[in-house]
Amino acid sequence: MDVWSALQAVILGIVEGLTEFLPISSTGHQIIVADLIGFGGDRAMAFNIIIQLGAILAVVWEYRRKILEVAFNVPRQREAQRFTANLLIAFIPAVVLGVAFSDQIHAYLFNPITVALALVVGGVVILWAEQRKHEIRVEEVEQMTWKDALKIGFAQCLAMIPGTSRSASTIIGGLLFGLSRRAATEFSFYLAMPTMVGAAVYSGYKYRELFQPGDLPVFAIGFVVSFLFAMIAVRALLKFIANHSYAVFAWYRIVFGLLILATWQFGLIDWSTAQG
Repeated sequence: MDVWSALQAVILGIVEGLTEFLPISSTGHQIIVADLIGFGGDRAMAFNIIIQLGAILAVVWEYRRKILEVAFNVPRQREAQRFTANLLIAFIPAVVLGVAFSDQIHAYLFNPITVALALVVGGVVILWAEQRKHEIRVEEVEQMTWKDALKIGFAQCLAMIPGTSRSASTIIGGLLFGLSRRAATEFSFYLAMPTMVGAAVYSGYKYRELFQPGDLPVFAIGFVVSFLFAMIAVRALLKFIANHSYAVFAWYRIVFGLLILATWQFGLIDWSTAQG
């Protein structure tokens, strides 16, 4: 393993960890940053699977008590059963549509220009959602109905467009459907667990031939860095939303997306030929 490969792993691990659970699109940032530092091809696809597992492990660790409590009480506690059922219901739409369209999405949409457009559009949607009057029906995750879960599950499917953001789709969807900020954010974290693990297992099996023993050190660095920075991001976001809206993320998305489009339009970077 050379120094540049290790540095690439650190950079992309930081990007994944910081962006996975913020409403700014981790996939979009990975596509753009990987292109800028020249980390692409089959190796990058395998690497992304590994660092996503690192990020999701951070959430599993952060909510380990809740996970163990639910697992222990599912056989006999109605609240735990409802919470588990809601997660499964919200998970199903992404499974069906992901399996059906993942190849087409990777082939046609995984490029910086699509990401930039999705960042801008998503930022505008977040600003619109924040300016609406927010009527809260559900204060805590445990109060959600199966209908709430299903609607958020369909909202999550929008994140299959790179640059949209899984977190933005589920969190903003939750706000529009009457969840409190904390409930929408926490359910987004919980839903990420089966969604991301399922996607990683599916992709890992489908592209298993891409994993080479020689890449293990680079992948290990990315995994650890992603875990550490995802832990920081999750804790920071929960503190942030207690007193702030998501508008700052919306403006970041818009500025970042417009910057990519401007560099492309004026020929500073040939984003149109880049592939994620």
